[in-house]
Amino acid sequence: MSKRMKSDLLLLLTAFIWGSAFVAQKVGADIGTFTFNGVRTFIGGLSLIPVILVLGAMSKNKTSKEDISAEEKAKERNTLILGGVCCGIALFAASTVQQYGVAFTTAGKSGFITSLYCIIVPIISIFLGKRVRKIIWLCALIGIFGLYLLTMKPDEGFHIQKGDFFVLLCAFAFAIHIMIIDYFSPKTDGVKLSCIQFLVSGGIGIVCMFIFETPHLASILASWFPILYAGVLSCGIAYTLQIVAQADADPSEASLILCLESVFSVITGAIMLGESMSVRGYIGCILIFGAVVMSQLPSKEERLSGKNKK
Repeated sequence: MSKRMKSDLLLLLTAFIWGSAFVAQKVGADIGTFTFNGVRTFIGGLSLIPVILVLGAMSKNKTSKEDISAEEKAKERNTLILGGVCCGIALFAASTVQQYGVAFTTAGKSGFITSLYCIIVPIISIFLGKRVRKIIWLCALIGIFGLYLLTMKPDEGFHIQKGDFFVLLCAFAFAIHIMIIDYFSPKTDGVKLSCIQFLVSGGIGIVCMFIFETPHLASILASWFPILYAGVLSCGIAYTLQIVAQADADPSEASLILCLESVFSVITGAIMLGESMSVRGYIGCILIFGAVVMSQLPSKEERLSGKNKK
């Protein structure tokens, strides 16, 4: 089996874990938004610490950083901490709104609505002075129509359902989170940045858990499986798999494979929770998936530059 094939399979497994994690979030919603999110995200951060130690040991064997000055090290450390805190706050906001919304809608719908952040990111970037490919506007129109079919019910006055509305808010929040990561990740270690953001997000969630909810240890222990699945597997293991896989994967292929996260959310929701949708709902899912995939396709310039590199 080629390295590229192994990478694609690892990315497929990553997409499956992330998609099925919506089921875990749905199952764990009963213990409270802040309780579930705080505990699982903090555990996710802890699960990345062994990965950091292993990667650190491997990098020491390959390169030495003795030539880096103390001032540069301090600057890099400050950037890492600032980036981790900023990303953690953004992640807390996005994941909190998402977890609250999941409690009132299906895991499958949550996966597809959340995936709209892929289209929202380039549109928001316009306000930062970045150019947006024309196809993104077509993707946005298709995505909006798909969202309409997936969430609106004409017989109920054309209003979006409560859970769907909050998950849609989370798509916007995740878009901002992605843009913050995009700013900090080139300037520091990505795994360490992710670890800090999970710990910060989890820490804020745990504080809010004691302020706004009444956590019970028995309830948390009873939900140990969805917490560990959404924490260790979705945050720690899946993130590590993504890093390892993308080292040998084609970037455009990787982004398209990871789009399958939303598809897996519907499949696992149907199998494990018995969820189902109307025909119009499934058509909406197809349209959203198509829009997301189109938004991830490389431009003509990117394809040409990729060929030149080869």
